[in-house]
Amino acid sequence: MTLALPAAPAPPVRRQILVVTSLGCMAGTMLIGGMLGIWMTLRGRVVDGGDRFPENYTIAEVASNVMLMTIGAMLVFVQWAVYSAKRGDRVNFGIAQAVTVILGVAVINAQAFVYTQMGMPIAEGAYAGLFYAITGTIIALVVVGIVFSSVAAFRYLGGRTFDTELVSASALYWYFLAVAFAAVWFFVYVTK
Repeated sequence: MTLALPAAPAPPVRRQILVVTSLGCMAGTMLIGGMLGIWMTLRGRVVDGGDRFPENYTIAEVASNVMLMTIGAMLVFVQWAVYSAKRGDRVNFGIAQAVTVILGVAVINAQAFVYTQMGMPIAEGAYAGLFYAITGTIIALVVVGIVFSSVAAFRYLGGRTFDTELVSASALYWYFLAVAFAAVWFFVYVTK
């Protein structure tokens, strides 16, 4: 009779995708925070000089408010996707992810409307350059979120129902993006 040791316990889940997404969200926070810091410094100089910032352009406030509400509503659907994925409900997961992607496209559409209503050339000056840089960065982050949600949806609906970490990481990214957009909305669209 030989004595054998029992099998080793399974290694703990490492949550690599969540960690990488968290690091990416921190980097995005620093990027948006730095851009808004430059924005507020330039705005302070112009306003202290007695001028209006921006001088000759008005921002379509209804569209910018709709973008904020859309991103806020998107968080409900993102969390619904996480809830459905953890319970193995593929139908509701698919609906939630589809609505998330549609709302992301709606945010991009609303930003395009703001651009066309302003009619501001990018070479107009410091305001135009910073405005397009900050809002363009947010739109690029929304596109990344749409791709992230689409990849999570395809993986889950394709049969990887045991792996909900990517779905949770996608939700974390959208939460970061909601906070980043709220800051941009306040400093760029509201305070001008």
